[in-house]
Amino acid sequence: MSSGVAARRDAKKLVRSPSGLRMVPEHRAFGSPFGLEEPQWVPDKECPRCMQCDAKFDFITRKHHCRRCGKCFCDRCCSQKVPLRRMCFVDPVRQCADCALVSHREAEFYDKQLKVLLSGATFLVTFGDSEKPETMVCRLSNNQRCLVLDGDSHREIEIAHVCTVQILTEGFTPGVEKDIHTYTSLLGSLLASEAGSTRATGMLLQYTVPGAEAAAQLRLMAGEDASGSKRQAAAWLAAMHKATKLLYESRDQ
Repeated sequence: MSSGVAARRDAKKLVRSPSGLRMVPEHRAFGSPFGLEEPQWVPDKECPRCMQCDAKFDFITRKHHCRRCGKCFCDRCCSQKVPLRRMCFVDPVRQCADCALVSHREAEFYDKQLKVLLSGATFLVTFGDSEKPETMVCRLSNNQRCLVLDGDSHREIEIAHVCTVQILTEGFTPGVEKDIHTYTSLLGSLLASEAGSTRATGMLLQYTVPGAEAAAQLRLMAGEDASGSKRQAAAWLAAMHKATKLLYESRDQ
């Protein structure tokens, strides 16, 4: 890809909306697949009372719109100003209690998991029905739109084209022979062990290819050569788990 095309993909601009300043992609087509659109605000005339506590609005009790859901609340029910990176707001914005809680949880993805995905990890990668895996570094592109795989060859897979994800985990139950469990899910419904008895060892992706009738398949497996590399790969897979759920929410908006 030429540097000019890459620069256009990553270019951003500052825009002002009724909800605040946003730093958005210069071209809408290059927006992050994890992003959310700004909601339509409930018209003032349709909300004479707070949609949470039912307090009546007047000169003393003012109404405020939650920047995430667009509903109307009194100051007591919509007092928190929280970062909302999925809508590209520059500064923290006013949100209702429920939305603020969700935004706080998502902040961990942007503060931690996203950095892991951008840094990448080394995997044994198998494309389609090939029997020979290739050692490649898999990372998320800077604009968050593609999985970039680099090794002897170079591949890019658009996140928006991923349709199915399978997490491969290895069980370590005492007294039981180790086996591989496959947790299959459509985007956003990945299953993982909460007890800590399993760890992710790989991921199987199915994605659409423009012009092709059948979905293509890609398998990522953590290598066995170095413990540091394996830990990095496991962290990357865990971060991808979180990213998958956010992607599902964006599509379901």
